[in-house]
Amino acid sequence: MDLSQDRVHQIIEESKKDERDIKNMIRSSSLSSTSVKESDSPMISKLYTDKVVKIDYAIRHVQTRMWKALKVKPDFYFDISMEETQKVLKMYAESKATFVILYVDLVDSTRLSMELSANRLATIIRAFTQEMSLIVTAYGGYVLKYIGDAILAFFIVDSSDNLYIRCANAINCACSMMKIIRQGINPILNQYDYPELRVRISIDVGENTVVQLGWDTHTLDGRIVLKDPHLDILGYTINIAAKMTAFAKPNQIVIGQLVYQTLDNRQKSTFRFLSISPEIWNYFSNNTGGIYDLYGSMNESDLDDSNNFIHINPESR
Repeated sequence: MDLSQDRVHQIIEESKKDERDIKNMIRSSSLSSTSVKESDSPMISKLYTDKVVKIDYAIRHVQTRMWKALKVKPDFYFDISMEETQKVLKMYAESKATFVILYVDLVDSTRLSMELSANRLATIIRAFTQEMSLIVTAYGGYVLKYIGDAILAFFIVDSSDNLYIRCANAINCACSMMKIIRQGINPILNQYDYPELRVRISIDVGENTVVQLGWDTHTLDGRIVLKDPHLDILGYTINIAAKMTAFAKPNQIVIGQLVYQTLDNRQKSTFRFLSISPEIWNYFSNNTGGIYDLYGSMNESDLDDSNNFIHINPESR
């Protein structure tokens, strides 16, 4: 990929336009998710998956950004601000709310850190976190925090009517993450002799508490000029969602029993029950009193078939 300097500049300018388009796409999806009535929720989900998140478009521009990160320089990256996340959490501060939790973890990150130089490792992690964060936002979710090479995100369930929609959006989001990694990120990494990326993803839903953990301070000339409460999510669901990834194979999605129960029969058919020893997994279901069941995605070809999850039929609910 020996390109002339003019071609390099052309690609950079094209990518800047792509970034503006994606920012507008994200702004539109965020506005749509908050401004439409709950009675129109099926339309919201269809908007996210059919109109806003154009996966082939996303893959093409992921490749452009990856090429720039590896071949040119990484200063084009967005700042993935947590301001919107904190603003949303303020509405639930010091109270309980229902969230769909999505946890995505990079496989073999220890091996990557041993094999790659610090600069090469940082380039991969930056690219990974950016692309995963953009997909979360496009599907109407919010990034809560970055935990090393893992990303913890959430989708708000603000009524019983949209539980299915938020669960479906989270699964769609996870499927798109894997497709973007396989078809967008890894082909470019292969060209530059980087190892391919693989992920494990877990999704669960339940009630959690939004709590304030200190303050985010803003200083000017050494003086504090602004203090904002720093909010976080604590609870049973968010704790076990991270633990669930241990039972996922590379490039597999594991969902909790409550998420599985929201799906229709066709969607359920793409997951299988995971038989796990109670000595290893002993978390209980508040609904049944028994062990909380986990389900793993069957194979990648099923996940690539977006028809399994995109089309929501309210009459089947």
